[in-house]
Amino acid sequence: MSEFLVQANGLKKYFGTVQAVNGVNLNIRAGEIYGLVGSDGAGKTTTMRMLVGALLPTAGEINVCGYDVLKQVENARSNIGYLSQRFSLYEDLTVLENIRFFAEIRGLSSSEWLPRSLEILEFVGLERFKDRRAGQLSGGMKQKLGLASALVTRPRVLLLDEPTTGVDPVTRQDFWQLVIKLVSQPIMKSRSEEERTNYELRITNHTPQGVSVIISTPYMDEASRCHRVGFMKAGKIIAEDTPSNLRKQLNNRILELRGEPLHELKNISMQDEDIEEVAAFGDKLHLRVKDGTSQTVISRLGKQIESKNAKVNSLRVVPPNLEDIFILLTEFNHE
Repeated sequence: MSEFLVQANGLKKYFGTVQAVNGVNLNIRAGEIYGLVGSDGAGKTTTMRMLVGALLPTAGEINVCGYDVLKQVENARSNIGYLSQRFSLYEDLTVLENIRFFAEIRGLSSSEWLPRSLEILEFVGLERFKDRRAGQLSGGMKQKLGLASALVTRPRVLLLDEPTTGVDPVTRQDFWQLVIKLVSQPIMKSRSEEERTNYELRITNHTPQGVSVIISTPYMDEASRCHRVGFMKAGKIIAEDTPSNLRKQLNNRILELRGEPLHELKNISMQDEDIEEVAAFGDKLHLRVKDGTSQTVISRLGKQIESKNAKVNSLRVVPPNLEDIFILLTEFNHE
């Protein structure tokens, strides 16, 4: 039996003459949070839709929990929870009625979905709002309801397509806490001891322990929370590794520059022969320097800035973040 819950090999997808996905390979283990990271149009959503069987690939193979998605799509889907980018709630239905709808179209009886729904609502923090109409929920609560609906069938694989786009930072933080909790402590507090036993036997006999989460996001701070990350650009995965291993590529090569005026600091920095890239991060700049030149640049650049009557508040080496890595990778992967 494979150690991977999700395997995709050579995935390609054309829409007419446009190639949206170009040779994507994925191997996702049980208990792993995997981030598909990239800007709009990178191919993330198309890849997710192929994994769940909503789109047929032009070429390639997909296996989920031992099932060939192209030949055994219903078996594969029975192991998948999917929260699409445009998850649609029925606003006239209550929270519980929405979950019931998604449970029953997946074939769950009332004896199965009701205790399971109450369990999930407690997990996501919506148990007190089960009788509230979905249209009266806040944006964050709607997001949690979407997650609850995706979890009602006890999926082994959870696909989340940009689930935090357009929500506030606090809601994003809450959502990620739920995802991390789900992977580290799967929901197993079943109302029925027999149901729990049968579920545990099914997992033990057929698949490794743990839920796999594949989440697509354009946010690098979210990517840093994943166990592994695949950076996507123009339909390809251009780099894949743990966030820490990816960041190591730029150790001691990122300088943080604070001062004023910021636009003048950027112009001066871009003239330095040992500075490869200058990127703005709010009220500061990140300077990517050539390997081994950090201290030289710090000494030289400070004097250059002062000679131009600009001000340096601080100039120091800082740990690279994933934005720095993504900028570097995209430079070497132009079409």
